[in-house]
Amino acid sequence: MQAVIVEDEKPSARRLNRMLSGMDLEVITMLHSVAEAIEWFQNNEHPELIFLDIQLSDGLSFEIFEKVEISSAIIFTTAYDEYALKAFKLNSIDYLLKPIDDDELKEAVDKFSANKTAAKGALIKAEDIQKLFQQPTLKEYKKRYTLQVGQHLKIFDLNEVCCFYSENKGTYLHASIDRSYLMDSSLDKLEQELDPEKFFRISRKFIVNLASIKDIVSYSNLRLEVKLNCYNKEQLIVSRERVKQFKEWLE
Repeated sequence: MQAVIVEDEKPSARRLNRMLSGMDLEVITMLHSVAEAIEWFQNNEHPELIFLDIQLSDGLSFEIFEKVEISSAIIFTTAYDEYALKAFKLNSIDYLLKPIDDDELKEAVDKFSANKTAAKGALIKAEDIQKLFQQPTLKEYKKRYTLQVGQHLKIFDLNEVCCFYSENKGTYLHASIDRSYLMDSSLDKLEQELDPEKFFRISRKFIVNLASIKDIVSYSNLRLEVKLNCYNKEQLIVSRERVKQFKEWLE
């Protein structure tokens, strides 16, 4: 059987590819964005099975279905169970919550192999996916992050986090102990994972924790400077276009 992986995080795509290597599947390509997936499916024969992430770097997966009539069966992979549990049980489509478990992956592939016709018959349509994403859901936000620090894994509860920031193409968690730790993520992804009542993205470079703000002062061009109680490496300036929303968030 041939399969395609659509996953914007390349390490996750490579990990899934390795996990599938011992099964009766040939992964013929790995695609990393909506645009890349649309172009590939428009110009290539569709595989029997697609492993499809829901939220890609340039949009949501349903945009692929709007441009291309997909003839493959789909196993969705997602970190957002509020989408998976609601949509894919109703439509009898397999889904895997990240981080993907070996046994659950094998069970999903075996289920597809045992009844390919039924799996294809359960394909979800583009308009059904779009309606799903428009429906209000009770979202579960991140409560902690686990990071590799040297040879160790270190757990950070979010109440220990002062801010997140990007620097030299890397993303960092700055802890209340006044130390920064490199993350395998992006600010865009973090912004989706964090509770918006507690964290706010003040600029393209910074996401701050409300509990860590010690002062806010006026800055030039109607902007604001945020001072944190555990980060002083550089000025944190609220972008002018975000000032109004930032003030509303504070209230």
